[in-house]
Amino acid sequence: MRRFGVARRIYYGWWILAASVVAMTVVSGLAAWSLGLYVHPLEDEFGWTRAEVSLGFSAGILVSGLAGPAIGRLVDRFGPRSSVIVGSILAALTFQLLAATSTLWQWYLFSAINAAARQMMFFIPFQALTSRWFDRRRGAALSLLGIGFSLGGFLVLPLLALVIEATDWRGGFVFSGVISAALVLPLAVFVLRDDPTPEETEAFGEGRDAGGASRPVTASVTLGEALRMPIFWVLAIGLMLFFYGMIGWTVHLVPFFESRDISRETAALLVSLASGAGIVSRLALGTVVDRFKRFERAAVGLIGLLALGMGVLLLEGGMPGVLVFLALWVIGTTAGSMIEALTLTRAFGMAHFATILGAIVVIETMGEILSPSISGLIFDTTGSYDWALVMYVLTFSASAAMFAIASRMKYPVLQTSAGSPEASG
Repeated sequence: MRRFGVARRIYYGWWILAASVVAMTVVSGLAAWSLGLYVHPLEDEFGWTRAEVSLGFSAGILVSGLAGPAIGRLVDRFGPRSSVIVGSILAALTFQLLAATSTLWQWYLFSAINAAARQMMFFIPFQALTSRWFDRRRGAALSLLGIGFSLGGFLVLPLLALVIEATDWRGGFVFSGVISAALVLPLAVFVLRDDPTPEETEAFGEGRDAGGASRPVTASVTLGEALRMPIFWVLAIGLMLFFYGMIGWTVHLVPFFESRDISRETAALLVSLASGAGIVSRLALGTVVDRFKRFERAAVGLIGLLALGMGVLLLEGGMPGVLVFLALWVIGTTAGSMIEALTLTRAFGMAHFATILGAIVVIETMGEILSPSISGLIFDTTGSYDWALVMYVLTFSASAAMFAIASRMKYPVLQTSAGSPEASG
């Protein structure tokens, strides 16, 4: 049977992407979307303050961020598949540690270890994997990968909420470990492959542009070279501010809704519906994203919508304001699944992408570790999230400004065809 005959007309990259979407659904649902579900149960059982509980999330973000360069180097050297296999095993085990938490220091330690394991099977390996398999349609593929993040909130979040309601928060962590081992590990072992063959990319057009011509060869920048370039730091600060707001507010979405007299079940439903709507927005963006030579320009508009959404919540905290906010949040966070890969691969090339992304993650972490705790501290001190909303309006606005600056800077990598608009900006 011929490898590319009638029996095999589908590019294997689509199977890779499908498996990646499933894995992203599981990991994002069990981690990023679900963190708010544990806030009240931990407060009630142990008497911890919201800031103390949130510091556990910050500890996880800190360790996973510091692990970013090592994970990126592992991905570049041994391949994304190995990272996902090891990460899924470690995550399954460390979720059981979280279920055994009985003291505050254990909450911090186990959260940190678990977060590092999850980082090994989250955005770094899957963005690298998708970027390796897709060139001409990379933006569309990354947009589809982001659907996994939305599905995590749409499917896994309400399921996990039911598990916690039926058992307790410990049962939620046990369930999370079982799902990690039962779903992500088999996909990594039996479906994922690190790279396509040249024959595959040639046969299915991933090495060619829309007109059928061979894609120009792009140079690649090492991490050491990137660190000496202004555009690296402009992008890094823009990404740090973006994820400061996105991660910090995602953690506090459910508690915020509860503070506005919305029940936990309704709050989880609102977040779930917003996640489902995010699928539509990502599909829509995926149809046009590859037309942007500079994705930074699209990022300015998307992040600006997030700043506007936080302002709406500040001015109108009732259900009408919540619904307007959710619409803006859905559209604005569409950038989250692709903003790193589309800016970094275009600016610095593919060969060292995961290593450079790992370094960027460290810088992002400087903001992410503070955001959940600061929001929790603001609530503990003032009894509301109003000043947290002001903070996020400012950080999202500053992030949009940084991407506006980056859109005017030249990419370090140069296309072999002189005068390429992507090279010149």
